[in-house]
Amino acid sequence: MDGNGEYLVPDVLEPGLTLVLVGTAPSRISAAARAYYANPTNKFWRVLHEVGLTSRQLAPHEYPLLPTFGIGVTDVAKRHSGVDSALPPGAWRPSELREKIARHRPQLVAFTSKRGAAEVLGVATGRVPYGPQPEPLEGAEVWVLPSTSPLGHTHFRLQPWQALAARVAALRGP
Repeated sequence: MDGNGEYLVPDVLEPGLTLVLVGTAPSRISAAARAYYANPTNKFWRVLHEVGLTSRQLAPHEYPLLPTFGIGVTDVAKRHSGVDSALPPGAWRPSELREKIARHRPQLVAFTSKRGAAEVLGVATGRVPYGPQPEPLEGAEVWVLPSTSPLGHTHFRLQPWQALAARVAALRGP
């Protein structure tokens, strides 16, 4: 079961992806638009292009094109929307995410927030550093990135995103 019928925004997952980006849950704006990172003040699509993960800046409704760049996208809390702190405890589905990663087998999994990573990795949010993590997730290398959400603009740093893009380029080869 892929469960996309139950999700506010469908997964974009398939075998052979280099990278799967994992958010926490769609914002209310993204849920209403049924598109990832649809808030116009979210930096996600601009950052993907700026660091070279996509050859052009995609619009939120173009998210189904991500596999053409070797990228997939999903969330930890697929059936809820809103900010991380407002999600109910039952919203988090780490085992569901782990199953998807095991089934599709991307080379890298990158969480777009510390909270999402902490929920899946089973550690305290404050103990999750940005960048590569020491343990794989279902065989995939794990990274944690600063959130591109408007709520995180004051803490945003591009460097971890740049490092991830360099790692993706190295895995893809010349």
